[in-house]
Amino acid sequence: MRRLSVLVVGLVVVAAVTVLGAFAVMASSGRDDDSWDRHGPGTVGRFGVSAEPEYLAGMVAHHEEAVTAARELARSGRAEMRRFGDSIVETQSAQIHQMRGWLRAWYPEQPPAVDYRPMMRDLSGLSGDRLDEVFLQDMIGHHMAAVMWSQQLLGRGTVHEQVAGLARTIRDDQHAEIVQMRRWLALWFDWRAVGMSRGM
Repeated sequence: MRRLSVLVVGLVVVAAVTVLGAFAVMASSGRDDDSWDRHGPGTVGRFGVSAEPEYLAGMVAHHEEAVTAARELARSGRAEMRRFGDSIVETQSAQIHQMRGWLRAWYPEQPPAVDYRPMMRDLSGLSGDRLDEVFLQDMIGHHMAAVMWSQQLLGRGTVHEQVAGLARTIRDDQHAEIVQMRRWLALWFDWRAVGMSRGM
């Protein structure tokens, strides 16, 4: 049990460092759309997890953004990216449906909309390598936020075990996807696994 606790704490620390590193690199990497200036690095701190209903409502909005971005990968020239996009759309759409059902059943007073600010760039005008690289850059930070929020909720405790189970699934599955996305950045775009920056 103690070993598991140490692993979880380590995961959260790595998540925090990676998110901050990713945001720092992205902010200095010459983004060619101004949405980052409007919705930038402060976004993570705007979604604090205080209780189960806030987690569910916030994660619905967070997942919706991921699904929208992942659909753009249908235009990718890489089969791996197209499959990855399809997997995100399928998995997170199902989780959105599940979370909305729980909100209706358990928390009808919870406002359906939350103050969520986008974390990803608009991919609709991108293609080829640029589409894949920007998606991977942005989705790593996006996933890391979900990992941290899920761990934060689990640390605070949940009312329903179903929500705890979902939070563990999101934390573990998205952590595994982060590892894969970092490998792809290193393999295809010469991004180093540590530091998330070329040439570091």
